[in-house]
Amino acid sequence: MKAKTEDKGVDRRGFLRSIGGASVAGAAVAVGAAPPAEAAESEADKKKTRYRETEHVKAFYRTNRY
Repeated sequence: MKAKTEDKGVDRRGFLRSIGGASVAGAAVAVGAAPPAEAAESEADKKKTRYRETEHVKAFYRTNRY
């Protein structure tokens, strides 16, 4: 026979469900309110070369066998 337990408010499952719902709602509000991010690059920055195979890059490739 099962022992009857007293209802002491919110049970564990109800508590976790309410926290999960609140976090999803909070994330939805945060995503909806944020403006889209844009890069702060000038046209000259967009066109310049970025990757340079310097000696330390070559050493990295050598030691990691790429």
